[in-house]
Amino acid sequence: MPPLLRPVLACVLIAAAGWVQAKTQVFELDPVHTRVAFRVDHAGFSNAIGTFSGSTGTLGFDPDDWAGATLDVTIPLASLDIGSEDWRKKVLGRAFLDADDQPTARFVSTRVEPGEAGEPGTARVFGQLTLRGVSREVALDVQLNALKRHPLTLRRTAGFSATATLSRSDFGMTAWRRLVGDEVQLMIEVEATRGRDDTPSATPEPDDADQEPR
Repeated sequence: MPPLLRPVLACVLIAAAGWVQAKTQVFELDPVHTRVAFRVDHAGFSNAIGTFSGSTGTLGFDPDDWAGATLDVTIPLASLDIGSEDWRKKVLGRAFLDADDQPTARFVSTRVEPGEAGEPGTARVFGQLTLRGVSREVALDVQLNALKRHPLTLRRTAGFSATATLSRSDFGMTAWRRLVGDEVQLMIEVEATRGRDDTPSATPEPDDADQEPR
């Protein structure tokens, strides 16, 4: 390569790298509008349902190419709501979540694959779920609901729904096998927002501000 062309090529490569990096948008999970629900068989009579709130974390996401998406989420187990304080204490206890010793669960993505039948706006997000000090691979089936500027905050917001299935015994929860099922179904709703550097200085109109209380 002629010496005079080397600086030009270097500039082109640097610009291209910057363009690829710029396409990946970094979002922060909104703990108010993000919730994890679980459903598990209760002695064959019904499915017990509980929820966790207050999740925090980051999402790296290129809407045009999900393959490079990254997700890192922390769930505070003490936020558990199961409809009964007595049962809440039991589920948070050592027989199940052992929240005193391991107060959080964490999911860190490792790879992303296209959703079933290649439907647009869907993906399978694989990652390591760490719960009770045990890490296992879990796959999330994810649906992108919306990616647009929020009418109230004016911040670019991504909304997702996701489902997953796991075995509680894989994470060392083997108590009460005849009363509580082993298969746990997860239902997850997520909103994530861009940083405030992406927010315009304008304020929302009153009608827009009334659309969604925060």
